[in-house]
Amino acid sequence: MTEAGELPSAAQVAARLEALPEAGSTNAELRSHVPDAGWPHLSVIITDNQTAGRGRLDRSWVAPAGTALAISVLLRELPAPELRGWIPLAAGVAMADAVAAQLPDREVSVKWPNDVLVDGRKICGILAEATGDAVILGAGVNTAMPASALPVPTATSFAALGIEADADRLLADYLRVLDGLIAALAASDDAMQSGLHAAVSRRCSTLGLAVRVSLPGERMLVGSARALDADGRLLVDADGVEHAVSAGDVVHVRPTPV
Repeated sequence: MTEAGELPSAAQVAARLEALPEAGSTNAELRSHVPDAGWPHLSVIITDNQTAGRGRLDRSWVAPAGTALAISVLLRELPAPELRGWIPLAAGVAMADAVAAQLPDREVSVKWPNDVLVDGRKICGILAEATGDAVILGAGVNTAMPASALPVPTATSFAALGIEADADRLLADYLRVLDGLIAALAASDDAMQSGLHAAVSRRCSTLGLAVRVSLPGERMLVGSARALDADGRLLVDADGVEHAVSAGDVVHVRPTPV
């Protein structure tokens, strides 16, 4: 995949689409275009050879060339500032829907806030970055990565599951759902009314599980993930006290509901 012409369905959805043979970071590439009006809402940069990617909590994200897709989407038509915490959650749902369309016999879910899991293993991570009056959504999807190349036992890929990913369909499906969710949120000014709260709750496999949350300041919270609040925060019951978690690294302690 070296040209946008190889992604005809995605090109019909994206306002602008550039497919690069290689990029250090697609988020950084797209960030450099934010001041340019020629890059409108829903512009996309994609590559299957990202050499200096970055994930949540400033972790590095690097995959062998040709084995994963790095996708960055520019959002300019945003909901009110107090609702923007829902943007990465919307991206998780959109990508989960896109992955599930090609893996109909697998359990595809979102681990709060926005890792996409297949049968409990991570196939995609998402990073949202605010820049000026825009948000850039970066996603890394394990597509052709063989099982032997997966970085950790808790990861998976389309190839490891015996499926050849359709990159064009994956990107088109992701963009279509993402744009719809963000537009509905902005129009209604309410995550409940727009249906986003319900959509995330349906896809979120974290809910109902025992979890361990690494919080800022090296604090640890262990309890039961009960629900999402109106702001998209994870409500964790620990020793009878409900905590609203807005940021943190979540581990599913047990794979079955509590």
